[in-house]
Amino acid sequence: MKLLRYGERGAEKPGLLDADGTLRDLSGEVDDIDGAMLGADSLARLRALDPASLPAVTGTPRIGACVGRVGKLIGIGLNYSDHAAETGMAIPSEPITFLKATSAISGPYDPVLRPDHAEKLDWEVELGFVIGTRARRVSEADALSHVAGYTIVNDVSERCWQAERQGQWTKGKSHDTFAPIGPWLVTADEIADPHNLGMRLDVNGVRRQDGSSATLIFGIAHLVHYLSQFMTLEPGDIVTTGTPPGVGMGMSPQVWLQDGDVMRLEIDGLGHQEQTVMADR
Repeated sequence: MKLLRYGERGAEKPGLLDADGTLRDLSGEVDDIDGAMLGADSLARLRALDPASLPAVTGTPRIGACVGRVGKLIGIGLNYSDHAAETGMAIPSEPITFLKATSAISGPYDPVLRPDHAEKLDWEVELGFVIGTRARRVSEADALSHVAGYTIVNDVSERCWQAERQGQWTKGKSHDTFAPIGPWLVTADEIADPHNLGMRLDVNGVRRQDGSSATLIFGIAHLVHYLSQFMTLEPGDIVTTGTPPGVGMGMSPQVWLQDGDVMRLEIDGLGHQEQTVMADR
């Protein structure tokens, strides 16, 4: 299934994209696409519905982030071997973990706001996974059973704040709109191999990233297992798993996003996003 949320910010409704690409309203079945309905039983109930029996949504409503009420948004750094190489950094011996503030979450087509004191705004196409059932100290063998599905995340980053200011990465990752998520949550049963997905990002029509989740250093099962040793992963939590090469920081000379730039992100089977950079003064 392709689950999504549509409508004005803060008033999104749950929806389902049917096989013909028609947006169907799920308001009569669930309150929202969030942790409360991402367990296996709830997803099985939705899967049993006839999409044609659900009301079709007319017009072109705004598409919001595909998961609501996200408790934790966890980032994994330097998790692609070819991205680590372009940064000149060693491959980590265990996952590099940081948090993005959930207030950074925005819709997949909402603008990305560039603060006037931002100097080095960068893009990162990432594969995100969404927790469906509580994971606390789970084994790697059981880890994937806790994943409800997959989505696209743009891990927008202000590199000066991230790397050149004192403290942790979080402040360089967490400004409002620095986490566009969606357009859909694609349930895990529809993604045969999350470790073999093409990933692409264009800026102003120029291909900047063209990679594959096949070069992940730490796979999805290991990440669920690893993170669950340090914190309980709750339904609706999102983990964004790192980016392939081609970020602005890794270019020579380095390239940073400017007002008016348009980013287009795509991952096989997960749809696409598009954001325009706008000044936030």
